Amino acid sequence: MEVETNSPIEQEQDEQLVVTPKKAAGKVGFLLLALMASTVGVLCGLLLVYSTDLPQIDELERYRPSAITELYDDQGREIGSFALQRRVIVTYDDLPKLLRDAVISIEDKDFERHWGVDVWRVLGAAYRDFRSGGRVQGASTLTMQLSRNLFLSADKNFGRKIQEVMLAIQIERRFTKSQIFTMYANQIFLGHGVYGFEAGAEYYFSKHARDLALEEAALLAGLPKGPSVYSPIRNPERALHRRNMVINALLEDGKITAEEAAVAKSTPIRLHLQGAPNFVAPYFVEEVRRYLETKYGADEVHEGGLRVYTSLNLDYQRTAERAVLDGLAAYEHRHGWKGHLQNVSDLGQSVAAYLEPDWEQPIVAGSYVHGLVTTVTPGVATVKLGKVNGLLTAPDIAWTKARDLHALLRAGDLVYVRIVDVPLTRSDGASPPLHITLEQESGVQGALMAIENSTGDVKAMVGGRDFDVSKFNRATQALRQVGSSFKPYVYTAAVDQGAKPDDTILDAPVSFTNSSGVWSPHNYDNRFEGVVTLRHALAESRNIPAVKLAAKIGMPTVISYVRKFGITSKMEPYLPVALGAAEVTLQEQVSAFSAFPNDGVRVIPRYIRRVVDYEGHSLEENYPEVKDVISVETARTMTDLLEGVMLHGTAATAGARLKHALGGKTGTTNDFTDAWFIGFSPSTTCGVWIGFDEKKSLGDREAGALAALPIWEQFMRVPIIEHPDESFPGKAAPASAIIKAQSQTTHPQAASVLSR
Repeated sequence: MEVETNSPIEQEQDEQLVVTPKKAAGKVGFLLLALMASTVGVLCGLLLVYSTDLPQIDELERYRPSAITELYDDQGREIGSFALQRRVIVTYDDLPKLLRDAVISIEDKDFERHWGVDVWRVLGAAYRDFRSGGRVQGASTLTMQLSRNLFLSADKNFGRKIQEVMLAIQIERRFTKSQIFTMYANQIFLGHGVYGFEAGAEYYFSKHARDLALEEAALLAGLPKGPSVYSPIRNPERALHRRNMVINALLEDGKITAEEAAVAKSTPIRLHLQGAPNFVAPYFVEEVRRYLETKYGADEVHEGGLRVYTSLNLDYQRTAERAVLDGLAAYEHRHGWKGHLQNVSDLGQSVAAYLEPDWEQPIVAGSYVHGLVTTVTPGVATVKLGKVNGLLTAPDIAWTKARDLHALLRAGDLVYVRIVDVPLTRSDGASPPLHITLEQESGVQGALMAIENSTGDVKAMVGGRDFDVSKFNRATQALRQVGSSFKPYVYTAAVDQGAKPDDTILDAPVSFTNSSGVWSPHNYDNRFEGVVTLRHALAESRNIPAVKLAAKIGMPTVISYVRKFGITSKMEPYLPVALGAAEVTLQEQVSAFSAFPNDGVRVIPRYIRRVVDYEGHSLEENYPEVKDVISVETARTMTDLLEGVMLHGTAATAGARLKHALGGKTGTTNDFTDAWFIGFSPSTTCGVWIGFDEKKSLGDREAGALAALPIWEQFMRVPIIEHPDESFPGKAAPASAIIKAQSQTTHPQAASVLSR
């Protein structure tokens, strides 16, 4: 049998066929390895490139978000704040489990399990977006969101996403889950300038995060996805839908029961928006801001999270603001309705679109706000006041003397109203119409300042009618002629040189010659009383006795006493200055008068007691700063003389009603351009000024006792209630007994005293 064999050439070809697949496999393997190496190299290069700008891990450990600088009154109640971002820093334990569960359920269900990046979530989102042709969205974990919000831009691109992932991994390696969640909860933006869940709870619901109900926590948890899109203020329907999605997510995760979910979803959104920052005591807060920025710098004040403990008392302040506005309203009622209302059509706006800044502030009984007339009928006018309406009826406009509402108002008119009563919100969440009265703004301004005599603490400050309209502080910045409220300095100089309260002086016509000619002063009532005591002359604010005293002492001496009282404004040594032809600030007047009940010691007004930094370290602590002005004997004599003003002088009507140890002085300038009252109790000194900014007349007989004194009286009821039995130094009997005894021997002319 013959066996067929291949030739040498054929054998060589067969060997080549056998070897080629092995070599090919080796080459493919080599190429794959090379490709992998290249890929790894490229990735490493990319990681190196995108990591060069990432913050170092020690930066993360030192990171501190900007925080609100908060201002507190003397009882620890918040009165204002400064911030670029409204944020209140809290700890993990301050965030209720309900809120934490809601955030995790809707934003990152695997937060407790992943290592910063949820790979399957990223791949799933990438696949969905690849099919839809969009970009990768909805795949960020809480940690990735935190890394982006802390250090990265909001740009949606591949490079930023790589950085986000890398930084998230760093954060997870160095921090615990509770620390990460706390940073996230303090950092996240929730719309309307609010950052963090604590600030969000305070802004939207006026409560702390720990006090949130289920439906409230769910609403906040739904905001990070789109703060403007799901804003309960701008888009309540979308906010409701998003909130219910969060509630469903909680139910799916077993965090709440079906019954709890049903109740929460059926509850309407009820917001209780926090008032605009610094709407309480805005003029006082502005004074504090200027001081803090000068001392610590704007960045520290607006981002440093300082705690500023001020001298203000919130109860005093609210009373002061109400008293000033009530006093201005009373002045305007005396002078009748002027009309000339502005209409939104004049502004090129519609009734439906118009918004008023006042509407951001809380609506409370007694407050004054601007409103928009929406409808007018013969019997009632409806006024829009933000989310609520007010109703005006005929009795509410009676002071205007108008026949009916149509004679005053038309739809679209912008009006100024007083809130008389705020009915309770109904069970369905609806707000009944408010009872309001029609007021007006004539342009008249008012200012009030009150300090505590023993410490100089500024307890209340009103610098004008409306801070939003004019930020000029008439309590600290306005130089106005003080009228007869200057006379106590003349009498102080006289007493210090030996004059006694029962010394007599002639109230009769007199003339003085000076470089500009002959000057003949006259009394307010154009009468002369003959021989009177100094006590009576000051109580009745007789001008001629005051000028004669000043002439006898010498005006340079009088002005030297004025300087002792801390008044620095320029004044010439001319006799008319003795009657108040000198410009002084209200703050200077109030501080000066506090020396009388203080036994001759003046305490410098104090706004800030203590400042604490973010870490709790004390930055400054201020103590009362005192200045010796006059002797104890002179101070007590002057206090006794100024008590006479309240007992049987130009302020006797207020003294009789208050029945307390009080002293003070009215002040009125020529042509009634300025009306003053500066007065004190043993514990508190308060000053009030009324006038127009352009220094025009308030009107005939609008003197200090008529225009300013009622405001002072309304305010002083608060410190009197707090100190019912106080008395001036050197007075042994309780003040109430002194007033009662002396009020029974009121000067016979007290009943007919005109305003001075």
